[in-house]
Amino acid sequence: MPSSKRIVILGGGVGGLVTANELARQLPRTHRILLVERSGTHAFAPSFLWLMTGDREAPEITRPLRTLVRPGVEILKAEARAIDLAGARVETDGEAIAYDYLVVALGADLAPGTIPGLETAHTFYTLDGAAGLRAALARFTGGTVALVVSALPYKCPGAPHEAAMLLRDFFRRRGLENKVELHLFTPEPQPMPVAGPELGAAVREMLESRQIGFHPSHKLTAVDPGFRELAFEAKPSVLYDLLVAIPPHRGPRLVQEAGLASETGWVPVDRRTLATRHERVYAIGDVTTIPIPGRWKPEVPLMLPKAGVFAHGHALVVAHRIAAEVIGARTEEEFGGDGYCALEAGEGSAGFAFGDFFGEPSPEIHLKRVGKAWHAGKVLFERWWLSPFGLRREGLSLALRLGGRAYGVPVVL
Repeated sequence: MPSSKRIVILGGGVGGLVTANELARQLPRTHRILLVERSGTHAFAPSFLWLMTGDREAPEITRPLRTLVRPGVEILKAEARAIDLAGARVETDGEAIAYDYLVVALGADLAPGTIPGLETAHTFYTLDGAAGLRAALARFTGGTVALVVSALPYKCPGAPHEAAMLLRDFFRRRGLENKVELHLFTPEPQPMPVAGPELGAAVREMLESRQIGFHPSHKLTAVDPGFRELAFEAKPSVLYDLLVAIPPHRGPRLVQEAGLASETGWVPVDRRTLATRHERVYAIGDVTTIPIPGRWKPEVPLMLPKAGVFAHGHALVVAHRIAAEVIGARTEEEFGGDGYCALEAGEGSAGFAFGDFFGEPSPEIHLKRVGKAWHAGKVLFERWWLSPFGLRREGLSLALRLGGRAYGVPVVL
């Protein structure tokens, strides 16, 4: 048997959980898999939108982290404070941990304080934020709702558009459809520019057909909560009654201090293997920056979106590559750039976008017609993800795989 190795995974989100579970499946128990996560509770972020509208309660979309991992995965409830690349160890608020392999899956930090006044906005990008927004919506009786993408990049590029359509449906169900103006502002030139003009036009039509004002190329510079006014760069200011914002995102401080991040604040990796420039150190998911073919305007190259589906795919590749190296096997496992997203449209329906984000000369993304089946699939995936690990590999997993094949789309579990 090879000597015992310790693989340390920082972060218990989608990428960290999948990495830990896949390594535990492939490696003998002589090797240690340590998942470092500051919270003992996992919250399923894709369901925050349903918490916002009252279609979920917080306990329905949270689980103890321990129930979601395989036997053999050790969990250290601690916050990583520093990464010592030269010494191959991680400093936490409790102890120092040596590693043979390191997987950084720390996600993105939210930084509303970087735009004056934005701290007063509601958001659905955190569990507490979504719960607070739900309470505010229950009190809201009419006026202008401004939904603002405050800066780029941000995770889950479909989320602002989903939120707008779900909010429109929420107000319709409350009988406020004619008392609420709903507007979506974004610095992007179109919805989800990484997906190309055809899909962008389709999503814009979905918004406008629901009487949602879509305002591209609006870069937020400040919020005046006293006057309830939004200031945009080179655009007229806008008044609002309720403000919902996607806060600015930034890379975690410790990856910058460790020298893992580029000048952008995100960690550059090999797009196929997710390896960093440091030996036996990988980064996956939202913490990474991965160029892909194409540009959304002449001076701005496209980057792989920050989304759970990609964190999931990254994790499988990294786990396979680490396990193969540890046991002395060969592997050609690589991340291929496939991704997909169920785009909630309200009224129990959703669209479905999928494609090859590494496609040349630009990503090849397609949108399936809006229907109730895609929404049902999203609910099914939520139930699968939040089920105790011992139940996951049973019939529900098989149903998801068969359903994906039937629709001709890739489903990565």
